[in-house]
Amino acid sequence: MIIIGVDFHPEFQQIAFLDIDTGEFQEKRLTHPVEAEKFYRALAATGQKVRAGMEASGHARWFERLLGDLQFELWIGDAAEIQSKRGRKQKTDRQDAQHILKLMLKDDFPKIWVPNWENRDLRQLLWHRHRMVQARTRIMNQLQAVALNEGLRCKKKLWRECGRQQLESFRLAPWASRRRHDLLELLDRLHPTIAELSQAIEQEAEKCPQAQRLMTHPGVGPLTALGFVVIVGNTERFQCGKQIASYLGLVPLEKSSGNRRRLGHITKQGSSMLRFLLVAAAQVTVRSLPEWRSQYFRLVMRRGRKTAKVAMARRLAIRLYWMWRQGLNHEQLKSSVRTQDSPEQAMVCSRTPSN
Repeated sequence: MIIIGVDFHPEFQQIAFLDIDTGEFQEKRLTHPVEAEKFYRALAATGQKVRAGMEASGHARWFERLLGDLQFELWIGDAAEIQSKRGRKQKTDRQDAQHILKLMLKDDFPKIWVPNWENRDLRQLLWHRHRMVQARTRIMNQLQAVALNEGLRCKKKLWRECGRQQLESFRLAPWASRRRHDLLELLDRLHPTIAELSQAIEQEAEKCPQAQRLMTHPGVGPLTALGFVVIVGNTERFQCGKQIASYLGLVPLEKSSGNRRRLGHITKQGSSMLRFLLVAAAQVTVRSLPEWRSQYFRLVMRRGRKTAKVAMARRLAIRLYWMWRQGLNHEQLKSSVRTQDSPEQAMVCSRTPSN
């Protein structure tokens, strides 16, 4: 068996590999993609079992696909943990590859969960719509600024037929008129694209039983439900609601020492898109459920509106996690927990082993 430590870069990779049977150790620098593909295909021709390890990074999808086609085992590790395990202060590409190889040989490699290709493709659908919506928002903000400069302040009414006519009727300088025309043209092109992507997301959510179950919760639509399922991937990776909140970056940054505890803003680790969706969905839930509304306004009075929105998004994420893990819809979850505890606390208590 051959173990390979890979220090991956967009243009090249530095590898250190060891043949377990013969004890032969070698190092190479392979440019992408020609030299790398030639090396790994030649290695596959020998018929030996190969295991490669690398840090989680971008621009490596083609490399993962190549090793998958060659039936090689690929381990992807947490980059922060790999860095924390370094003993030396010097850092070079050769040392990084050797370090990854040593971790694999010592069985100390911090391997992470990797979604399958179908999951990744659905993430591309969600991210594409998210970016298109962001682009549309930026264009609409620019058009609002054009209207304000001409003395027209009608907010959402600007996108109705009468508001559009007023916006187009302004006499502007030549380049300002060109800008208005191009922005309106881009806006008209984005509307059908976003509608088509939204419809595709609804169709994918209908095929997913987990998403359908999460959609029974007030305020959670196909976009949030499918995004939660795709980003989380597998609930068995998490033992409690606190872990799911930490994974999504909805817990405060903590720098505590001794008797002093210091908490900061949320960590914002994890998917920014899913955090955005959860905050938006939580605001709808607050308007739909009286108990959520009362808790929200209590938090607003104590901590402010922004903190309250994030807190409700965290509560929603934990609620969706337990719904998915327990296989219950919203009504079943409400009836299964004790009235004196929150649903999250009751679930944790039911899962805590007795001493």
